[in-house]
Amino acid sequence: MTNMIATPRKRGRPAKAVGDYRETRETLCRAGVAALTEKGFSATGIDEILKSVGVPKGSFYHFFASKEAYGSELITLYARYFVRKLDRFLLDERLTPLQRIEAFCQEAERGMQRFDFHRGCLVGNLGQEMGALPESFRAQLSAVLQDWEARFERCLEQAKSVGEIPRQADCARWASFFWIGWEGAVLRAKLERNGEPLRLFADIFMTSLRS
Repeated sequence: MTNMIATPRKRGRPAKAVGDYRETRETLCRAGVAALTEKGFSATGIDEILKSVGVPKGSFYHFFASKEAYGSELITLYARYFVRKLDRFLLDERLTPLQRIEAFCQEAERGMQRFDFHRGCLVGNLGQEMGALPESFRAQLSAVLQDWEARFERCLEQAKSVGEIPRQADCARWASFFWIGWEGAVLRAKLERNGEPLRLFADIFMTSLRS
């Protein structure tokens, strides 16, 4: 049963369900993530998002004090989503460590293909336009990328321990290199509307790593 807010009703207006507020907020966040993965922050207007989901502007400012606060929340939500996706592959013990990375790359291409390569990576998109973004986003985006690198580094250390890559490989540097190159490949795939840049980068990365 939906819980109701236990506050006095205004005359002539029914009380709002807690679930309604939560659903509205989640709707705004889903629409925002979709817009930022496709268009970025600067090109995305609040009015445009509100119109797409049928939410009045007053409701938006009930949840978010500003567009900057909204953007910060979207970065947090996207990071949580992406970590779950990464862990689904990088922690899959049915595959060898390098096979996990290959599986992630293949699924990422399929994910972009589902949206005809119109959507990319929210973090990568915002990083590209950092000069026009609120400065508060800089540390937040850097922390997300560092977290992804740390997860890749752990997977690469496992690859080293089972002999898939040379023992002298610097896994931290390789993990950093992957995300620097991968974000560029995602941008190029979005530009060209095909997955060849993703496949090219993944192939060269894996070949170089093994050698």
